[in-house]
Amino acid sequence: MKDLLIIIAKGLVEEPDSVSVTVDEPNEEGIIVYHLHVAENDMGRVIGKQGRIAKAIRTVMRAAAVRRGEKISVEID
Repeated sequence: MKDLLIIIAKGLVEEPDSVSVTVDEPNEEGIIVYHLHVAENDMGRVIGKQGRIAKAIRTVMRAAAVRRGEKISVEID
């Protein structure tokens, strides 16, 4: 799951070397939180107009997690 998020993000940004993901342990509800970190000047590319790209990233990640029987959340830091 972490690798999928990294691949998606690197395809969107101008500085792919600055992309990193940290993963939190599952919380009480069993939700795993993925924190996506990108360069400051690439934030707009990852979020998109009105958050459309960020929403699409979360949708793809959630769909992949369902196939694995997991609950996840993606946060862009």
